[in-house]
Amino acid sequence: MKPNPTTSAQTLRSAPAARRRGAWRKYIPHTIAAALVVAIGVALLPSPIEVEVAQVTTGPLTVSVLEEGRTRIRHRYMVSPPVSGFLRRVELRAGAPIKAGETVLAVIEAESSSFLNPRALAEAEARAKAAEAARDGSEAALERARAAFAQAKKDWERADALRRTGAVSAQDWDAAEAHATMLGREQRTAEFALQTAGHELAQARATLLQAQRPPQDEARTLTILAPVTGFILNVMEESAKVVAAGMPIMEVGDVADLEAEIELLSTDAVGVRPGAEVSIEQWGGPRPLRGKVSVVEPGGYTKFSALGVEEQRVKVRVDFVDPLPPGTFLGDRYRVEARIVTWHADSVLQVPVGALFRRGGDWMTFLADGGRARLAKVGTAHMNGVQAEVTAGLREGQSVVLHPPDVLADGVSIKARR
Repeated sequence: MKPNPTTSAQTLRSAPAARRRGAWRKYIPHTIAAALVVAIGVALLPSPIEVEVAQVTTGPLTVSVLEEGRTRIRHRYMVSPPVSGFLRRVELRAGAPIKAGETVLAVIEAESSSFLNPRALAEAEARAKAAEAARDGSEAALERARAAFAQAKKDWERADALRRTGAVSAQDWDAAEAHATMLGREQRTAEFALQTAGHELAQARATLLQAQRPPQDEARTLTILAPVTGFILNVMEESAKVVAAGMPIMEVGDVADLEAEIELLSTDAVGVRPGAEVSIEQWGGPRPLRGKVSVVEPGGYTKFSALGVEEQRVKVRVDFVDPLPPGTFLGDRYRVEARIVTWHADSVLQVPVGALFRRGGDWMTFLADGGRARLAKVGTAHMNGVQAEVTAGLREGQSVVLHPPDVLADGVSIKARR
């Protein structure tokens, strides 16, 4: 039987192809193993840490201190009898309105043993002379206060006119305004002092007139009139009784003459200056009220916090700049919160405080640089609890990591959280 030439030729041609297919199949297990190794390596690679980022910006920065305080009437008057006597029952109660020189606060009846002896007469004469001298001194002080206020008002008006032309800086204008305001309040204080001195003189003269009347049936009662227009704040003695000279009967004042008294930690009070801007908050009204620091008392005192921690406190007195909104009332010893500005700048390179952390004695942050966290040292100055002034280490526009987690380190892969 002869071989088929066609079948032989096909067999010769298919042999190399079969060998090639067999050689390729030998590499399949190696290829699969390599792919598995690569997949395992990729799976074991650390995934980028998801973080929150923020920008380094330039803008205004204000540093302030927030503390509780209370309102107080600036000029309070403690009403007391100048001589011993019998106090008639006091009919007025706390909150009653009074008018200077007209409202009768208390009536003292004479006692013969006190009003008619020579010693009481000599004391009454001396008290009348002292009250007259005090009134003369108050008149002189009022004249000086009026002259100073008039001059300060003229200086402020000139500064206001020059400010429109740009010849006076805003700082000088503010200083002139603050000086005029302060002298205006001093003039009002002098007016109150003169009113008080006048009423004290009238009381002393009334006492002298009674002491000069020897017959008991002709002795006149001592009437104590209101020294100021306002309200009765507190009544200490309301029952009819014998009272000694100088015994407190009631306390009066004008609620329109209010200021705020803020108790700051001594470490915070060091940065507060008279004239600093203040925002009066949480006083019960619809919006905060503007104020200015008038006095930082030079003496501190010790106070224990609610946790029993001993603290050194300093009282800071604040004048109200804004009037009370219509329909609202703010009285004596009402609770308020004051946000006092200790530092301000209009253009400051700043970074969120949440991006900073301590390492040793330095402030550090993580920069978000091309998907990697880069550790950077930062120089800071003023902080307000939200933003911090940057003095070195950062540039405007750079991205920083907010609240970096503990696992974050220099060079670690990160991605921004959306």
